[in-house]
Amino acid sequence: MKTPRALGLILVLLSAAHAKNWPQYRGPAATGLDDSTALPTTWNAETGENIRWSAPIPGLSHASPIVWGDRVFVATAGNRDGRKSDLKVGLYGNIDAAKGDDVQQWRLLALDKATGNILWNVLAHESAPRVARHTKATHCNSTPATDGHRIVAFFGSEGLFCFDATNGKLLWKKDLGPMDSGYFQMPASQWGFATSPVIHDGKVVVQCDVQKGSFLALYDLADGREIWRTERKDVPTWSTPAVVTAAGRTQIAINGWKHTGGYDFATGNPLWMLNGGGDIPTPTPIARGDLIYFTSAHGRSAPMRAIRANATGDITPDNVDWKHPAIAWNHDRRGNYMQTPILVGPHLYGARDNGLLTCFDALTGEVRYSERLTSDATMGFTSSPVSDGRHLYFTSEMGLVHVVPVGDTFTVVAKNPLGETCLSTPAISEGALFFRTREKLVAVGARR
Repeated sequence: MKTPRALGLILVLLSAAHAKNWPQYRGPAATGLDDSTALPTTWNAETGENIRWSAPIPGLSHASPIVWGDRVFVATAGNRDGRKSDLKVGLYGNIDAAKGDDVQQWRLLALDKATGNILWNVLAHESAPRVARHTKATHCNSTPATDGHRIVAFFGSEGLFCFDATNGKLLWKKDLGPMDSGYFQMPASQWGFATSPVIHDGKVVVQCDVQKGSFLALYDLADGREIWRTERKDVPTWSTPAVVTAAGRTQIAINGWKHTGGYDFATGNPLWMLNGGGDIPTPTPIARGDLIYFTSAHGRSAPMRAIRANATGDITPDNVDWKHPAIAWNHDRRGNYMQTPILVGPHLYGARDNGLLTCFDALTGEVRYSERLTSDATMGFTSSPVSDGRHLYFTSEMGLVHVVPVGDTFTVVAKNPLGETCLSTPAISEGALFFRTREKLVAVGARR
């Protein structure tokens, strides 16, 4: 029989092992949080202060790095001839697709977490893109996911790929058809796919909201076998789903416009649905306790809302105040367009693409503050925030990382340039931040 001291030691070891891993977009359960070790608040990319290493990465990608054990994994895509693709950042409303891309090579790389040395670089697929990308997007926007044994990468229209995490060997792949995403009011526009896969209980969840034939599906991680597929009737979205275990059930939470909702993990059957919100849904749902938080923007609405995890049926309110027993609280004009919010302590933080940061009481929705990260009206924010439980890290598209203390009082304690544009969300592991910039993977942390 284990003693309380032994059980405590086991829990500490399990917690430490868990803290090393950042297995998917936004890390464990999409929280964006690893509070096991304090991160640096200042660094200097030019002098090397608090920069552990910097490694060149080929191609163009907004896929976030993921971490398991002593390795960092990153997906990328680039022109076969090595020519750089154009990328237009900043705050603008042009809906055009990028032009001039040639045959692309989709790759998955593994790097040593301590040194940045590339351990393997696997060519997964090579072809002309089946769908064009937006001028601010790439042909590789989706973040891979891993359970430590297998890595799943979703290369949009080119398919779903599964690799051995040890050596990068391709284990299986599935062609899910063209992932034609773009503005629903201009169906001819193509912006590129961005939903990331999620691994849970040996299964892979993918959300495919596109112009025609949208669906949510569950696949067996071992062999790619389709377990179920549920039709969805919504406009194209770019949100990653979230698996939420609460209120006595496990559900897949989905962000949408016509159909935000929850689906039974085992069967794919809809549990609840909500109509309305921003008509270009991008942020990922996040959860704590018995509440699931959703936000979206564009069009006439930009809600930030908390939904009860035990919701059932159609919970769309029939009143202008968005009152419903399943909706814990709602702000109709305080939501985010691109960034996924983050929960730290009693607060929910959400930042708009123009850098307006709002701090909410997570339980009541009361606004604690709403302040701008920057006075630069041209600076955009696409990367989602992460935190070590002490500070929040917000990365601008120009690669300027704004550091804000956790709490209900606003201040910016540091602004740290990465030296390149950055639209992907960083990973955290063992006191280090891992940023995927325009051409590099950068490890920020105290030197060991």
